[in-house]
Parts: sequence; structure tokens; C-alpha cells
Amino acid sequence: MRNTEYAIVDIETTGGNASGSRITEIAIIIHDGKNVLDRYETLVNPEQDIPPSIFGLTGINNEMVANAPIFDDISEKVLEMLTDRIFVAHNVNFDYSFVHHQLEKAGFKWSAKKLCTVRAARKIKPGLGSYSLGNLCNSLNIGLENRHRAGGDADATAILFSLLLEWDDAGEIDKMIKKTAQDQRLPPNLPPDDFNNLPEKPGVYYFYNQQKKVIYVGKAINLKKRVASHFSGNNINPQRQHFLRDIYGISFEICATELMALLLECTEIKKLWPTYNRALKRFEAKFGIYQYEARNGYKYLAIGKVSKFQVCIHEFNSQYDGINLLRSLAEQFEIDHRFCKYTRPEEGDLFQNNDTKSLPDVLLHNEQVDNAIDFLLNNRPTFAIIDKGRSKEERSCIWIENGRFYGMGYIPSDISIHDPVEIKNYVTTYKSNQYIEQLIFAFAEKYPGKVLFNKQLLKKSI
Repeated sequence: MRNTEYAIVDIETTGGNASGSRITEIAIIIHDGKNVLDRYETLVNPEQDIPPSIFGLTGINNEMVANAPIFDDISEKVLEMLTDRIFVAHNVNFDYSFVHHQLEKAGFKWSAKKLCTVRAARKIKPGLGSYSLGNLCNSLNIGLENRHRAGGDADATAILFSLLLEWDDAGEIDKMIKKTAQDQRLPPNLPPDDFNNLPEKPGVYYFYNQQKKVIYVGKAINLKKRVASHFSGNNINPQRQHFLRDIYGISFEICATELMALLLECTEIKKLWPTYNRALKRFEAKFGIYQYEARNGYKYLAIGKVSKFQVCIHEFNSQYDGINLLRSLAEQFEIDHRFCKYTRPEEGDLFQNNDTKSLPDVLLHNEQVDNAIDFLLNNRPTFAIIDKGRSKEERSCIWIENGRFYGMGYIPSDISIHDPVEIKNYVTTYKSNQYIEQLIFAFAEKYPGKVLFNKQLLKKSI
């Protein structure tokens, strides 16, 4: 490398992500740590329309870039100025992702060490109200002309960079430049301590936006490793770019086991409905068993889609599971198969008063249906899963009552539990759903030695 030279870069673009947007202007300032050595600035024809909102922000419109070079025409010049220099920008991952993507599309393989002046300013000048470029310039008396234009913002960033180098008595910038510096890969608005405080243990983690609202919940066997995986790579997907920019904080809760982390993740997503949890629907039951009564007095059992306006007797993730259970109930309680519907019936599908001679006795039939429903509601398993705790001083417990997830918690190791009701004193209650119960029953089936107080532990299908 040359004697530590820096390429201070600012770009303007047609949008917020490199995969679907393009550069409209670029400015590169070469800096040796003391002085500016060289400068390059140009408009760029993005070969796509500039949205009105971007024109309102930058002042760059389609007419201004119509005769400007396309990026392919300046790619060699950009590559020459960036090669063997440290890439510096305010919110560096944004500018880096665009430049890297467009150089790659132009046929060049390029990568560089990065330095984010947002993060450097947080370390060297902590406690400021805001670290946006405009607010930093106001706070530090840096002149900023042509705001939201590549040249003006790059000039201001170069002055900011010079000041940070001057004030950096603790050598923070040298530490950040090291390729192994983790915080260089962190989202720009995330305090490094939030990441550094993550333990390498199982648990659930929460990402917060600027308004302190939870925007993502995840579970992990190793919290630090899993969270770090969100920030690795150079993914230019727009959803990921927006996601990373929205992260302003992290919190976590340690769990004793992966199963407890799974259950907590599920209940927290259901309670908080975070914006970036894309797979929310997997926690929602889709089908249920319903009871109907026809005009002739006969009761029916039917499988139907879960509705907000009707209470079902039992829930399922799939129609197949519901059909299997309904067939099992019909056989066990000798219910005439004609009164079991595998899709929710319309009124016209139910038997009317005609042909009553071929039908079973209505009182006996309805009693059989009631017995089947009572069996589902009142004869579900009650048991506990006892496993390792977060430390040697405790054991973890998951409590299932009458087939429903009641709660989970931790029991001190020196306390003997003889009455299953005592377990409820040590658990925190949570809302249950069919997905959670499916996870617990699968675990109980796989590890029967960890199951205690099992009352009528039914097969997974029931």
C-alpha cells in the first residue's frame, strides 16, 4: 500500500438500494491524512429516470444527466482512484455498496478497507445530539455548501475526517481500519456496545428503530454469532439495506435451551408483530375443527379455515392434520362418517328432515359428538419438560396444561418438586398457539426422558 492514503467518497443516487438504483453523481477526494492530494467529481447518467423525490432532495434531474457519462465510461477512472486506498464515507456501507455493485457490473473486481466517519465521530466525539453530516457540520463549525450534492458533501466529509484525525488521541481510526474491526461491519446507527455486550449463549434478540420500537425479533443458539450474521456480506437487496439503516439498538434475553428460545421468539413475534419479521404467518394456525347443528337437530364436525368470527374446537397448521384427527375421532367415538365434513359446509350441505330413516338416533349421535368434543377439550396431556438451566444453580421448565402451552421459567436446583402444581409458581405464563404446541410435542416425543408428570400424553396427531 501507499503510505496510508484515503479515498473520501460521496455519491448521489436514484434511490436507496444498489440493486435497483443507480449513481447520478460521484465525488472522490484523495487524502493522505494531512492534505488533499487529488479530487474527482462528475455527474453520471444513471440510464433510468430520477424520481421527483430525489430531484427535490438533490436538485439533480433527468435533463442535467442526459449528456453526462454513464458509469461504464468512468469506471476505470473510479477504480484507479480507489485502488490501494482506504474507502472513507459518511455512512460508508451505503456508498460502498453502490460503488462496489456498479464496478462489478462494469467488469471489475474491487474491494477495499472501509472507514465510516459516522462511527469514527461517535468514538472520537461522543455525546453529540446527532451524527448526520449536516448536524455534525453545525456542531463542529464545518462549512457545508451544496448540501446533498456529491461534491459539497465530500468536501465537508474531508474536513470532518481531517478534524477527527487531529482529535484522535486514542488511535480509534487505526483500530477501525483494521480488517478485523467488527464495528466497521455494523449498521451505521447501532452503538458498538450493543453488539459487544451480546453473549455467546442461546436466547432471543431484539432490534430497535430510532423510536425505540422493536422492528425484528430472532432466536439464536449463539446470540453474538447470529446477530453478526445479519451484518456480514455485501447484500444489496433493498429490504436488507432499509433494515440495516433502521437498526438503532439491540437488546437480548438469555434462554437456557434452544427450545425455550424458539418458544420465546414465537410468543414475542406474536405479541409485537415487528416490521421486518417476514415469516409471521408460520405462527398462525390455518385450519380448525368446528361444530355445526343442522335444522333437523343433528350435530356435525367439520374442518374449516380459521376465522376471526368463529371459535374452533382445535387448531391445525394444515388441513391434512385436521382431516386425520377428525377421522380418528369418528372411529374412536363411532360417529357416522356422513356427519364429518372435511371442508366447512354450507347450510345446504347439511342433512335436512328428509330420509331420516337412514340416519342414526339423533340423541345418541349428538351424545357421541359431544363426547368427542369433550375428549378434545378436557383430555389433553398435562406435563412438564425439565432441562438444564442458564447456570448450575437452576433448571429450566416448560409447562403444558391440558394440551396447551402454559408457560416456562426456571426452578432453583436445590428445590424438589413433588406436586406438579408447584411448577406453576416458577413459570411465566405465555399465550399458546398451535405452532408452539407442535414444537413442544415434537421435543417431548424426541426426548421422553425430560418429560415429567405426563398425564395422558397423547400422540402428536391428537
